[in-house]
Amino acid sequence: MRRPCVPVSLLFCILTGLFVGGCMVGPKYERPETPADVNDAYSYAGDHRLDINDSDVTDPWWQRFADQTTERLVRQMLDNNYDIKASAARVLQAQAALKGARGGRMPDVSFGISRDRSKRSFNFGGRFSVMSETWTQGVNVGYALDLFGKLKRTERAAWAQMFAASANEQALVHAMIATVIIARIDIATTQRQLAIARENTASRADTLEIVERRYKEGLVGPVDVRLARENLEAARASEPALELALITAQHALDVILGSRPGQSDQLPQTLPDLPDLEPIQVGLSGALLDRRPDVVAAELALRAANEEIGVSIAQLYPDLTMTATFGGSADRWRDIWEHSAETYSLLLNLAGPIFNGGRLKAQVDAAKARFEELAAVYGATVLTAIREVEDALVTEQMLQKQMQHTKLRFEEAAAAENLSKDRYQRGVESILSVLESERRRRIAQERLIILKGRIWTTRVNLHLALGGDWNHQLESQETTVKENDEK
Repeated sequence: MRRPCVPVSLLFCILTGLFVGGCMVGPKYERPETPADVNDAYSYAGDHRLDINDSDVTDPWWQRFADQTTERLVRQMLDNNYDIKASAARVLQAQAALKGARGGRMPDVSFGISRDRSKRSFNFGGRFSVMSETWTQGVNVGYALDLFGKLKRTERAAWAQMFAASANEQALVHAMIATVIIARIDIATTQRQLAIARENTASRADTLEIVERRYKEGLVGPVDVRLARENLEAARASEPALELALITAQHALDVILGSRPGQSDQLPQTLPDLPDLEPIQVGLSGALLDRRPDVVAAELALRAANEEIGVSIAQLYPDLTMTATFGGSADRWRDIWEHSAETYSLLLNLAGPIFNGGRLKAQVDAAKARFEELAAVYGATVLTAIREVEDALVTEQMLQKQMQHTKLRFEEAAAAENLSKDRYQRGVESILSVLESERRRRIAQERLIILKGRIWTTRVNLHLALGGDWNHQLESQETTVKENDEK
């Protein structure tokens, strides 16, 4: 049996269609101007001088907490968090959409075999019927020549949308890591507050013993005893509220970690042992445009909208499609493979819109309006990013100043408490002075713990505002998109 060969002329037409392309209609993308384009230093950078985009400072930033518990929680969250899993699925959807858009620029090739058996009736001086059977086989090739770049722009839009989905996933990962660390800090802060509350309860119990002993000795009146007892019960009453806050905070963290609330172990109280923070390198404001995942995602969405404008404009122009068929047709199965049964055809079809009631022009206007909307969203995202960095910088500076004064406050309050207790036992001070000094020392001590946690939380927010340490991934994505634009 002889194998059929495709005619050279048909092959030439197919290959020509594959490599011939037309012009690209529509606007070329340009990044909109934003306040970050001046690339000035941050107003409250202070000692933060170096560029965080330096490769020497791009390690995973949560490891700078030097807390093994935090690292374990982050790893568990990355493995089990349902929001991240959903975001990863959205990236897969975008990748599939890109494959579909890329496939639109390729030829459609199919092969088919059919059998037609029919009976026809004729009347030539008498009616008679004829039975016929026809076998056909063939390869069909369909290809749309992208004369005005509609298919190419559709693919480029899908590229941008896929990278935008990836950047959104990174932004979510970034935010979830920050949420885990902040939850860790809040839990440790509450644990420390609870420990202080229990210490205060024990201290007030000791004070009550002193007052009761002096009362039995006739040195003080019953009012002192009542005040000391009230002071002790107030300390005991504060413990359940802190315990409740601790349990609910742990439940919230369990959900983030993908665990059943209430089943995890109690976290160690390591917050007081964390080292003091060193200044972080914040660089220039313009770096946010290429390293913050949400800013990158906003620009990639804008790129996709720009390509959609080109797609809508290309729809105003004619489409040229080519359809080629090669195969065989015969009455018997074995004959369709013979050279004598060979059939082929080539069809070029040029069709374009003439009148559609302005529908296509309206699509162009809608695409342009969509681009303007996303350009405004992008500008607002950039401004928000700069504000978040400035807020985190100035907040940390003010909190550090508060910490300095609060440390002095605590030292003086502790000294006053010790002095008032000593003077009370010697009978030269009233119980009110003892209780007031205890209250002031407790408030100052709790304030120190809260400030410590707020400073760490602010540092987390600063990393979050600066875009974390994913700049090398985002730069790789940005390079890929730009290379795709140049194709």
